[in-house]
Amino acid sequence: MSEPISNIQCPEAVRDISFHPKDRLKRFLNLSHDERVNVLLCLSKDVTRDLLKQLSRDELADILEHLDPDQAADLVQLLPTSKQKNAITALNKTFQEQITFLSEFDPQTAAGLMNLNYIQIEEMDTIAQAARRFKTHEQKTGRLPTIVVMRQGKLIGQLPGHALGLGSPTDPIKTFVRPLPTIRHQASREEVLQAFKKQSHNKVAVLSREGNVLGIIYADSVLRNLDDKTASSLYQFAGIDKEESVLDSAPSKIRFRYKWLMINLGTAFFAASIVSLFQDTISKYVLLAVYMPIVAGMGGNAGTQTLAVLVRGIAMNQIDLQSAWPTLKRELIAGFTNGLINGLIVAVIVMVFNHDVLIALILGLAMITNLVVSAFFGTLVPLMMKKLGKDPATSATIFITTATDVLGFLFFLGLATLLLQ
Repeated sequence: MSEPISNIQCPEAVRDISFHPKDRLKRFLNLSHDERVNVLLCLSKDVTRDLLKQLSRDELADILEHLDPDQAADLVQLLPTSKQKNAITALNKTFQEQITFLSEFDPQTAAGLMNLNYIQIEEMDTIAQAARRFKTHEQKTGRLPTIVVMRQGKLIGQLPGHALGLGSPTDPIKTFVRPLPTIRHQASREEVLQAFKKQSHNKVAVLSREGNVLGIIYADSVLRNLDDKTASSLYQFAGIDKEESVLDSAPSKIRFRYKWLMINLGTAFFAASIVSLFQDTISKYVLLAVYMPIVAGMGGNAGTQTLAVLVRGIAMNQIDLQSAWPTLKRELIAGFTNGLINGLIVAVIVMVFNHDVLIALILGLAMITNLVVSAFFGTLVPLMMKKLGKDPATSATIFITTATDVLGFLFFLGLATLLLQ
């Protein structure tokens, strides 16, 4: 069974190869064979893609054949379509068939996570027969397979590895069969994760529509996918492309980020236009400009806190738009209370340092209002984005920040205009 990428100890060569694109291939080929395989599993997709395109057909084949077929299939898919077939034909026939087979499935489904590291035996076979099949597979692949037990072409369970040592060579397999959970091949990755959560097991069999065994999903593949998903969520939360890595080149980073920054720039101009409506008030009372960043900053931070909680709840299927009212009510109460606490604190600070009762009152009320606004939009916007089929972590931050900035400035400066004129 392959080691999950998340547990691989990535060598220092990863940074060396990533940060030297001009002689990347030379540095890579100077590594030992095992180091090459390890490095490829640690590099960012962008760097890996560049490196794979530079490798010769035989060099690429040598590396791919030392990976699990599912990992090799993932690497092959990083190549341009025109080069994928050429890369596969350089592999041995068995490996070609395995990669071609795996490449036929949607990588976002259960079949995209499965491994072909298994053997099938019939329930009436003996321990000796199973042991021979097991040994042949191990010698051929270098990996210990899952032993899948069949009855007339249908899965009935698995044979634990220890049974080969404890049972008599003539004992029938059926006396040692243990249950093996199954999942349909078109199930989503989220469904796979839930299947592992529901029961304590380290593998699941993937079945076709006809009930035939297509492959095995091991727990390490699920954990690796969970790590990738977690990283992806963190990237999306910050408005960064999920494929970006700290090792990517500057042009790649620019390409991944500029769209989000342009959208944020547009919303910033919108907030600035609101501020411009109150130029006369600000020019008369310069102290307002000093405290404006506090209003915006507190609203944005409170909105981000609410958003983080909602995204987690959406991911765990704990909440949707129809069931949002109890959560919205609690968030509004929390927002009002936190606004009151922070509003009192900032009002006292203004009184102590600036001795201005009206500014203190305005700032305190603005703080309460903006934290209530952040609670309202921080709760509803991600749920609405989810309802519209958009990723709430990616899209909601812009709308929440815009709402807290615009409405925060509007109330703060509007109230100042009314009370100070």
